[in-house]
Amino acid sequence: MRPGTEILADGIRFVVRSRDATALTLCIFDGEGEVRVPMTRADDDLHVVEMPGLLPGTRYGYRADGPWAPEQGLWFDPDKLLVDPYAVELDRRFAHDARLAAPRGAGFDTAPLVPRAIVPPPRDPVPPAPPIFRPGGLVYELNVRGFTMQHPEVPEAQRGTIAALRHPAIIAHLRKIGVSAVELMPIVAWIDERHLPPLGLSNAWGYNPVALMAIDPGLAPGGVAELRETVAALRAEGIGVILDLVFNHSGESDVFGPTLSMRGLDNRRYYAHLPDDPGALINDTGCGNTLACDRPEVRALILDSLRHFVAAAGVDGFRFDLAPVLARTPQGFDRAAPIFAEIAADPLLHDRVMIAEPWDIGPGGYQLGGFPPPWLEWNDRYRDDVRRFWRGDSHMLGALATRLAGSSDLYGAEGVSRSVNFLAAHDGFTLADLVSFAGKHNEANGEDNRDGHSENLSWNGGVEGATDDGAVLAGRSRDLRALLGTLFASRGTIMLTAGDEFGRSQRGNNNAYAQDNPIGWVDWSTRDVALEDYVAALAVFRAGHPMLADPRLLDTPPEEIIAVEWLRPDGAPMTVADWEAPDPAGVTLRLELRDGDPIEVSVDRQGRVVTLP
Repeated sequence: MRPGTEILADGIRFVVRSRDATALTLCIFDGEGEVRVPMTRADDDLHVVEMPGLLPGTRYGYRADGPWAPEQGLWFDPDKLLVDPYAVELDRRFAHDARLAAPRGAGFDTAPLVPRAIVPPPRDPVPPAPPIFRPGGLVYELNVRGFTMQHPEVPEAQRGTIAALRHPAIIAHLRKIGVSAVELMPIVAWIDERHLPPLGLSNAWGYNPVALMAIDPGLAPGGVAELRETVAALRAEGIGVILDLVFNHSGESDVFGPTLSMRGLDNRRYYAHLPDDPGALINDTGCGNTLACDRPEVRALILDSLRHFVAAAGVDGFRFDLAPVLARTPQGFDRAAPIFAEIAADPLLHDRVMIAEPWDIGPGGYQLGGFPPPWLEWNDRYRDDVRRFWRGDSHMLGALATRLAGSSDLYGAEGVSRSVNFLAAHDGFTLADLVSFAGKHNEANGEDNRDGHSENLSWNGGVEGATDDGAVLAGRSRDLRALLGTLFASRGTIMLTAGDEFGRSQRGNNNAYAQDNPIGWVDWSTRDVALEDYVAALAVFRAGHPMLADPRLLDTPPEEIIAVEWLRPDGAPMTVADWEAPDPAGVTLRLELRDGDPIEVSVDRQGRVVTLP
């Protein structure tokens, strides 16, 4: 018996986990109100009830009773309606309300404020198929809502939804720029942080989840079937789908946050607490709480969530936000944590692409290079070194060469690069803003420009922000092409964030998580088509040189690579003095192959250009 719902021959079985609750109640919502049914405790801290006569489509929730002792980590309050952690569909979006955090005895029932889970209909699983995305390709990170809200060819009623991603105009654009897989920023149901509604803002990114399996109804009115159909349509065009999932914290936040699901069911089991203070939440995420991934029941929830999205929708893989939390124990990050072996041994998950954001803010939280193969990793050293080189920082040529060649300082011992090379991501400046703003401009976020990173390794070309100065605009255009040329010439997997291929701006906002408006949306009307065409040409180049693109070099017999050389701009071999020069003119990477013409990639910092064959 497992948590969640199961359709029986004559009804539905409901199962939920709680160790510390003294009583669990199933709440059924029909058209006439709420029906409460006591549940029976079974083995393994599971509570169960079978309800004859109920059908798929039934709306439900839970109430848990037990001690109210927040100082001991116990938050039981039967006035709180709780969402099933295993819910796969909800009837509405979450909306922040201060009453969701009211103490027990406040006299307010939260049922009017909380979404109901919906018992899903039986569905045949997606037939097993290997991922079509392979490491070495182009990952295209996008926010589902912001990507299509202003697209002129997408029907207005469809904009901002997962279904919009299968529109022919969207697919044509993805194919034009050589996208191997779209990486969808979080799509599961989330709630706004409590400081946003008073500012008239809302969370636009989704990195504040509550229900880990249920797609946010605002993004997918058609539920998981909408995701399934979109994945199928993209895969038919050779484009995989990767889901960005958040298993490091939940939207229940700190002790002042709302009680919506896991906190009210079993707070001391789902969340990590200080060992000598059971009421004190560990905050390795900066979001108020941290999921206790070292506990088997939490890992089971995570693994079941991954299996759900593979079985129900056929996705190619996953990107994990603040991924060190997955492998955190009371002693710190553990590269041999059980979750890695569990994923590798799972029939549904073993061949999926796994991408780690390899850092959190906890002790020892920076783990770039620390995840086990075959996990890929976001490589912020690539981002920072390439930015520093093109900004003009001194003594950066050696670092640039290391990043171009696949970050051997991180992965050389493995003989294969697991680097996801990127120049910009959702968190930070867009690529166009990187070369247009020397500092962040986050005033619209309502925090007096205190939020967001202050050191962006950015430059503005002589004018801060928008300008009509032709010389400045020409310089920025050269810089963008140099940056993009470097990215597409780098060994390893590469990633673009939506709109960077045609110069999208967020007006200097480097933390647009709260901008569900034109600041955060992709503006298709101002596309730099020439830049977009340049990226399309880069994609053709990369596709034609798989030895440069593919990090799985062990698949190629070593004798096929005759030589790797680094040359000066005049064609002579690089010397130690050349590498150590404070402001070198550039460098050429030459790969000589047994079959085919040599590959040469030349980087000229003085001319602000990357030359590809």
